[in-house]
Amino acid sequence: MMFKILFHGCEKIKDCIMSFVYKRQMKACGEKVRIHPSTSVYYGLENLTVGNNVSIPRYAHIFCTDAPLIIGNNVIFGPAPTIVTGNHRIDVIGEAIINVKDKLPENDSPVIIEDDVWVGANVTILKGVTIGRGSVIAAGCVVNKSTLPYSISAGVPVRTIRLRFTIDEILEHESRLYPEEERFSRSQLESLYSNIEM
Repeated sequence: MMFKILFHGCEKIKDCIMSFVYKRQMKACGEKVRIHPSTSVYYGLENLTVGNNVSIPRYAHIFCTDAPLIIGNNVIFGPAPTIVTGNHRIDVIGEAIINVKDKLPENDSPVIIEDDVWVGANVTILKGVTIGRGSVIAAGCVVNKSTLPYSISAGVPVRTIRLRFTIDEILEHESRLYPEEERFSRSQLESLYSNIEM
């Protein structure tokens, strides 16, 4: 028991020191950002932007290749998220994939996670995806396409299963969180959700 307490204390100190260094290597890092680099893997910190009040847990795998990862404000992740902004080339004849080092522009695309998002445990988010503001991504998803704002998405591959709120509730929610110029209008929301049952 004593060893466990000492180990946990050392891990916290290591995280504190490593976090200080990692945050300064990021493209931008807001306030109240919690990361656990001693138990996680980060690649391409210079392409990572993190907003305010963000929690990235232990066992995260964040790979910002030649495209950026942008995480908004008030975002929380469950354990062990994987986010990858690029792919390997798979079209080179006569060369093993592991030996192909050059990339094409289409091999990398930004990932954007907007404000007020909850990403569940063991989620994989792939290149070119935008997770809309206020979204919930269920545990275990493979997110290979963008999600609508205030949607709840699940599955492999991911699909929207329902919305968090009605349009009236979204308007009320946003009036409490965002300045007027940043809020969705009723007409924008109606257009976004025109093909979804509410």
